[in-house]
Amino acid sequence: MSDLIGYEVRGRKAYLTLNRPDRLNAITAELARRLRELVDRANDDPAVRVIVLQGAGRAFSAGYDLKQYAERGDLTQPPVWDPIQDYQHMKRNTDDFFTLWRSLKPTIAKVHGYAVAGGSDIALSCDLVVMADDARIGYMPARVWGCPTTAMWVYRLGAERAKRMLLTGDTIDGTTAAAWGLVLQAVPAAELDDAVEALADRIAGVPVNQLAMQKLMINQAYDNMGLSGTQILATLFDGITRHSPEGRWFQEFAAEHGFPAAVRWRDAGRPIPDGGGPIPTRAQLDEE
Repeated sequence: MSDLIGYEVRGRKAYLTLNRPDRLNAITAELARRLRELVDRANDDPAVRVIVLQGAGRAFSAGYDLKQYAERGDLTQPPVWDPIQDYQHMKRNTDDFFTLWRSLKPTIAKVHGYAVAGGSDIALSCDLVVMADDARIGYMPARVWGCPTTAMWVYRLGAERAKRMLLTGDTIDGTTAAAWGLVLQAVPAAELDDAVEALADRIAGVPVNQLAMQKLMINQAYDNMGLSGTQILATLFDGITRHSPEGRWFQEFAAEHGFPAAVRWRDAGRPIPDGGGPIPTRAQLDEE
C-alpha cells in the first residue's frame, strides 16, 4: 500500500506522486485511503508549507480502475441493491479526495496527460490546478455510469459551463480549461514542472498560519453555498447511475467485451439504450 503514492519533502514542499503508472494511476479504494494518510502526514509535518500532487508515468490519473470496477464488477450490487451501502463506500472515497481541499496547507495539482473521470475529482479537490496545455480533463462517465461525487465542476465553472461538460461527457484541453476558469493556469508541457515549482515556492514563503487562515476563509464561502450538501446528493446519484438499467448495461458490456470497448462506445457518442437492452455484438463493435 505504501507504494501506491510516493511521498517526498523538499524545500518546504511535500510531493505526493500517484504511483500506478502501468494503470495510468487508476483509482482504487486503497489508493484513496493512502492519499488521505499522506495529506494528513504533510499537514502534521512542520517542515511542509505546501503540497504538490502529481502522477507518475503518462498521466495524472485516468479515473477509477475500470478493470476492477467495470470488467470484474467489484462493488456492483445485485438488482435489489442497498443505496446506503454504496453511499458509504463512495462517500469515504470522496472524503479521502477532499482531504486535499480541507487540508490546512495549500494543495496544487500538477496535471499532465489526463485528469479524467475520478481523476478529475482528485485534481479539482486541490486548491490550485496547473495543467499542461495539451493535457485533457473531463468527466466522461457523465454519459453513463457516473456522477462526479466531489461536485466541483459547478463551483469552479458556474452552471452553464458545468452543464456543457456534464451533459456531454466531453473532455477539454488545458488551454481551454484555463480560459474557462476551471484551472488556474495552462503551460506548455515542457514548462509544467517549472511553473508548478515557481508557484509552490511563492506559497512556501508564507507562514503556515497565514496560509491556513486565508484558505479557511475562502473555503467557508463555498461551504456557505452548500458544497457539503451538494456532495451528498452527487454521491447518492453516483451510486444510482451505476445501478440504473443503463448503468448495469454498461457494466455488463465491460464484463463481456472488456472495459476499453465499453468506454470507446460510450465516449464516441454511440447510442446508450434507455432502460438497458442487449449488449452490442462483436460485429456491432466493429462497425464504423
